[in-house]
Amino acid sequence: MELWYSENHTKDAKMSIRVEKQLYCGQSEYQRIDVFESRDFGRFLTLDGIMMLTEKDEFIYHEMITHVPMAAYPDIKRVLVIGAGDGGTVRELTRYKSIEHIDMVEIDEQVVDVCREYLPQTACKLSDIRVHIHFEDGLRFVRSRENEYDLIIVDSTDPFGPGEGLFTSEFYGNCYKALTEKGILVNQHESPYYDEDAKAMQRAHKRIAQSFEICRVYQAHIPTYPSGHWLFGFASKGIDPLDIDADAWNALGLTTRYYNTDLHRGCFALPNYVKELLDDAT
Repeated sequence: MELWYSENHTKDAKMSIRVEKQLYCGQSEYQRIDVFESRDFGRFLTLDGIMMLTEKDEFIYHEMITHVPMAAYPDIKRVLVIGAGDGGTVRELTRYKSIEHIDMVEIDEQVVDVCREYLPQTACKLSDIRVHIHFEDGLRFVRSRENEYDLIIVDSTDPFGPGEGLFTSEFYGNCYKALTEKGILVNQHESPYYDEDAKAMQRAHKRIAQSFEICRVYQAHIPTYPSGHWLFGFASKGIDPLDIDADAWNALGLTTRYYNTDLHRGCFALPNYVKELLDDAT
């Protein structure tokens, strides 16, 4: 008997991966958590049946959500990560010796426990001395912060269920308040390809643009996400992500598999259909 994981991207399109075995299945207070083993993608994590990451391509997402803001603003010392229970974003951040403090806010402690056990590839740096994990609601946590973080990364699930509150105007306004003078907000921005995903992306972009002086969007190719075409939002009080010192970042000697400083500039060059969606949103 063959076992397949399938995720519907629309009512007429889906992605399927052949599963070797299921490693974990559990129901937390917030969502169903599953970890599978596959031949092509290694281990992968799903929440409520939606793909979160695979061992094979997680590096693309985590490098792009982390190194783009870090290259744009080398003076980042204090970081807030909201979501990211798998630990991949924290893993990339801890590679920077210049970062002094990382607060990670994850609503579902069970996700972190499962990833520590079954996905050490991403969870391997959650015990770094600079990392402080808070198991609470990200929307509530950021409300009480002011002028505290140089970078906020919103590494959330899709805009429904536990992650729904992280796509609201109130949340983005609170993030603005929590950031320092030149602070940056980066968030996963959904896919622009399928209609429902594109509408969610437009809503998020419109709300972010209402709060921040600089608001840009960049892209990456992530094979196991809907359509493979994924967007990230870059918003800032005073940092233009295209104004980077490539030599300074390259001098850090960080080894990456996807991100590089040539790609940094190129990823902000968007297809026309995406530009039209963003223009319509704002």
